[in-house]
Amino acid sequence: MDLLNAATEIRARGKGTVITFSKKVFIPLTTLCRNYCSYCTFRKDPGQPGAHFMTPDEVLALAEQGRRAGCKEALFSLGDQPERIFPEAREFLRKQGFARTLDYLAAMSELVLEKTGLLPHSNPGVMDRPALERLKDSNASVGLMLENVSPRLMRDGLPHANAPDKVPALRLRTMEEAGKLSIAFTTGILIGIGETMEERMVSLFAIRTLHEKYGHIQEVIIQNFRAKPEIPMATHPEPSLEDMLRTIALARLILGPQVNLQAPPNLSYNEFPRLLDAGINDWGGISPVTRDFINPEAAWPQISRLQSETESRGFTLRERLAIYPEFAGREGFLSPCVRSRIEAISDAGGYPRSDGLAGI
Repeated sequence: MDLLNAATEIRARGKGTVITFSKKVFIPLTTLCRNYCSYCTFRKDPGQPGAHFMTPDEVLALAEQGRRAGCKEALFSLGDQPERIFPEAREFLRKQGFARTLDYLAAMSELVLEKTGLLPHSNPGVMDRPALERLKDSNASVGLMLENVSPRLMRDGLPHANAPDKVPALRLRTMEEAGKLSIAFTTGILIGIGETMEERMVSLFAIRTLHEKYGHIQEVIIQNFRAKPEIPMATHPEPSLEDMLRTIALARLILGPQVNLQAPPNLSYNEFPRLLDAGINDWGGISPVTRDFINPEAAWPQISRLQSETESRGFTLRERLAIYPEFAGREGFLSPCVRSRIEAISDAGGYPRSDGLAGI
């Protein structure tokens, strides 16, 4: 209890009583992926049910559905570099006029921003500097979960054994390049996949070190593993809620009062309000039109319930954009076209002009 109290006191110093969320549409650009993580149901091989590369028309139709529902964010999630191992991915990209999935993603981000006004947030896996530079043209923010900094998890029998893009050094390099380019960046750790508590803490300190150097980490997510019947880790034990709360609280102590700390409410099911006791100040993206394609079994809570549970504990729930207000106002973090869009839809504080709390 002392740990949770300390974490909430630190949150109060930096964030007051405001808890935020982003109203988003989830765009799964492709489920093809060259990584085989033992906990993932999102990725598919060509020919498997659900294996798909979205066409520009499909992307635009889904984004437009989100716009009509009041979303401000278009979250692009996709497999990592599928063209490296799948000729089917290379052929799709060739027909669209691209050699790399990352370049196709940038083009789709530009399309969505131009045609719908939704603010893209891309989460495509490992990125090099040219990809980050192009994504910055149309993205309000970019994300990559560090997951864990320990290379031990890549050993045989562990969750990243067949996932070449989960090499910690590659992910840290992506995060550092984003810092050099002044890109508002979302990252975080995944707990309960076989890591130790020490490895979690070392991972959080690695994130803190990068933020202290570049000041670009806009959000840190503490995400808990959930077992699913169709994954190799189907019988692996899930972290308990107490373990989750302890890890969130330690993250708040390590990261300090100013960093935005998030935990996905849908992955704690009906116990999600207790996450507030550990020092988070953000619920992440909530969609009124699309499911969580990464965790399809875990439905988003209704925004009306999110609001009632948050406010019953003495907080104010506010909708935010894909970039947090303190980053939207910083020089050099936004391209001219993204800045123009943000200025058109936000108030003086950097929040959306409408409060966005309609129920779903």
